[in-house]
Amino acid sequence: MNKVLKSELLKNIKQIDESIVNKTLARELTTLNKKIIVLDDDPTGVQTIHDISVYTDWSAQTIADGFAEKNPMFFILTNSRAFTAEYTKKVHQDIAERIVKESQKTNKDFIIISRSDSTLRGHYPLETATLKETVEKLTHEKFDGEVLMPFFKEGGRFTINNIHYVQEEDYLVPAGMTEFAKDKTFYYTSSALPEYIEEKTNGKYKANDTTCVSLDSLRNMDIDKITEQLLSVSNFNKVVVNAIDYVDVKVFVIALIKAINAGKKFIFRSAAALTKVIGGVSDKSLLSREELINNNHHGGLIIIGSHVKKTTAQFNELKKCSWIKFIEFNHLLVLEPEKLNIELQRIISEVEQTISKGQTTVVYTGRKRFDVGSEEESLKVSVKISEAITSIVDKITVQPSFIIAKGGITSSDVGTKGLHVKKANVLGQIKPGIPVWQTGAESKFPYMPYIIFPGNVGTETTLREIVEDLDNQKI
Repeated sequence: MNKVLKSELLKNIKQIDESIVNKTLARELTTLNKKIIVLDDDPTGVQTIHDISVYTDWSAQTIADGFAEKNPMFFILTNSRAFTAEYTKKVHQDIAERIVKESQKTNKDFIIISRSDSTLRGHYPLETATLKETVEKLTHEKFDGEVLMPFFKEGGRFTINNIHYVQEEDYLVPAGMTEFAKDKTFYYTSSALPEYIEEKTNGKYKANDTTCVSLDSLRNMDIDKITEQLLSVSNFNKVVVNAIDYVDVKVFVIALIKAINAGKKFIFRSAAALTKVIGGVSDKSLLSREELINNNHHGGLIIIGSHVKKTTAQFNELKKCSWIKFIEFNHLLVLEPEKLNIELQRIISEVEQTISKGQTTVVYTGRKRFDVGSEEESLKVSVKISEAITSIVDKITVQPSFIIAKGGITSSDVGTKGLHVKKANVLGQIKPGIPVWQTGAESKFPYMPYIIFPGNVGTETTLREIVEDLDNQKI
């Protein structure tokens, strides 16, 4: 299985009249009388939506608040990609129990979407299996199946002939051949999603038992056929949805709602595209500087923790901005507490001096990787590094004009532990796939734009372009 030219792979796929699809979808969405709860394993899952609440805890009160909203959908940021498997299981048991309790209290049914990485990393199948088992135990209802849809157009993730691809320039690379598949904690080898399922479930769910919704069916708008496929799923077997554009998601959701209204019950493991469509979120233009920056004349603050190849390339491009202050954090000190404290104090002092003078400042972890052995140890060290760099945001007293955090674990910790956000409003996206929170009144810096920049999204120049658009000194 090799990389292929995107134009070559997509050239014979049938076009479809999306206006017809949109009318049908709008009609079906009015019949979906359920609260949609999206559990997000890092903060990047809001990268397709706007004017939706994201909560950063999963207390009973938070879940009650989410159910009480007029919006049909709300997000809970679990950040579980930074958790051990044991803690991930406990968190998902707790969340499922509280969802069921609130559902029974309000007599409002629900759908749970486990939003995870479009390059297939994360605690799968642990998270969805735990949700299934907990909900079934408490309600005595059975889930018929699990839908997997990792398509995410904004990030260049496409599923074609059941193979999941990651776009690299003009080519589509099978996901199992990318650096993401080699992740120390969440590694995998299979690019064909039915085989990925069999691999990750250790053979419990077979590739041959997977129901695959084809691009041909979607592009032919064969709603009845797709609905029949969904109606035939049982025993928590898996459904793989092919998609290369949002219209494919829309056609699938039309059939899905018909199957749900006929009594079928599913859990979802998806990237960010499905949440936008099933949540009925409209398109919105990219956010402008005028919408984000108020009268704060301080510099911005950029935190770079991700080490993936794309982030390093984007960071190197950002270095071309000569007016920006760059401060390296020696992350190798996280295992030496006394030296670490001195290092953090140095950085905090420098950050406050520079941003108060209007100079945008970048704090970045050194590019050298730890070699720590096991996947659990690797994850623990990553968390320690993120906690250290997050403490810088927690301790500064000068409010930046904006904050950008690069990387999933980093952006979650900056939002929850650095900025102390309990509830944020998703304003939209500043670039495709790059969401912006407006911090809540309770946060350290209220109503400030917080830009969550995934490690694996954008071109080499995207980070530099965002900073140039927002920076006081560049205007």
